[in-house]
Amino acid sequence: MTRALVIVMDGVGVGHAPDAAAYGDEGANTLGQLTATATLSLPTLSSLGLDRILGHSGPAPRACWGRMRERSAGKDSTTGHWEIAGAILDEPFRVFDRFPSALLRAIEEEAGVQFIGNVPASGTAIIAEMGEEHVATGRPILYTSADSVLQIAAHEDVVPLDRLYATCAIARRHADAYRIGRVIARPFLGTRGAYARTPRRHDLGMAPPRTVLDALVEGGHAVVSVGKTADLFDGRGFTASHPTTSNEDGMRVTSELWRDMRTGFVFTNLVDFDQEYGHRRDVPGFGRALEAFDAWLGAFMPGVGPDDLLIVTADHGNDPTFRGTDHTREEVPLIVLDGDRREALGVRETFADVAATLARRFGVGDWITGRAFAG
Repeated sequence: MTRALVIVMDGVGVGHAPDAAAYGDEGANTLGQLTATATLSLPTLSSLGLDRILGHSGPAPRACWGRMRERSAGKDSTTGHWEIAGAILDEPFRVFDRFPSALLRAIEEEAGVQFIGNVPASGTAIIAEMGEEHVATGRPILYTSADSVLQIAAHEDVVPLDRLYATCAIARRHADAYRIGRVIARPFLGTRGAYARTPRRHDLGMAPPRTVLDALVEGGHAVVSVGKTADLFDGRGFTASHPTTSNEDGMRVTSELWRDMRTGFVFTNLVDFDQEYGHRRDVPGFGRALEAFDAWLGAFMPGVGPDDLLIVTADHGNDPTFRGTDHTREEVPLIVLDGDRREALGVRETFADVAATLARRFGVGDWITGRAFAG
């Protein structure tokens, strides 16, 4: 009976990658800057090797620890999660300042809508700026960011959720030809001057290439998504999915699934680090979220048995002290609970080492990319 859990702390990098300068990210260091800027209480992560990962001394960790470098081109959630699952991309997803008129016309004609916007913007800023026009006209707000995303925002009382989701599904089909990583539904509520996004966000990713998740399902194993993970894979490679509304909700669902699971794999994404604090450059909020995760992890760990595998990592960086509001090209932490093993795992050359490890643990054969760090 094999159980494994991978927790992705979305956006929690540990220092710029060797190729960060090519992305304009030399000097970024999400966790390093956070720990230097604020006094954080992270006793659980520290005891598991976080201090060593950040280059500090301290007591011997009670887990395996290391860092991972992304081999794929890009620095977004889809690319990072796909590589964790064993798919390495040579070509990055495309980013746009404005989407081509041909793409917009195709979506508008099929969905029977007309958009406003088509600009790069922060999600909270765009609804503050254009929310009143949207409510008055009923036209959804379309915008992008520094990532490869096409986002559509609409007030839930103006555009019902099912219609917003259907519009985004149409947009997803047309976005494939432009190699756009994600289409995201961004519902909001409120009144003029007080619009606020709701937790009913929905991501629609491109269909991924074959990943270790497919191999696990084909091998008869349960593969369960928590948070936005399944969305990033267009639902492929999962036997069940549990969308969540926050880090707290994601941690609660993970605990419940783990308690009831005898065998299988849980793939959890905790998005608030990135969505709520990294992009908004909220250093205190980011720190509080890390402390909350640390406390939860400490309480969760007694439920990890000697035959279980727990991996804590990230998909990219999002340094809230860095310039701009974009993701940052960083190495990510690697903390592994695997029985009594206590060793340094070094700097892994690809996130796909996680996929290779899962393939070995579940006995589905050697994975084509990556090197396993646990048996």
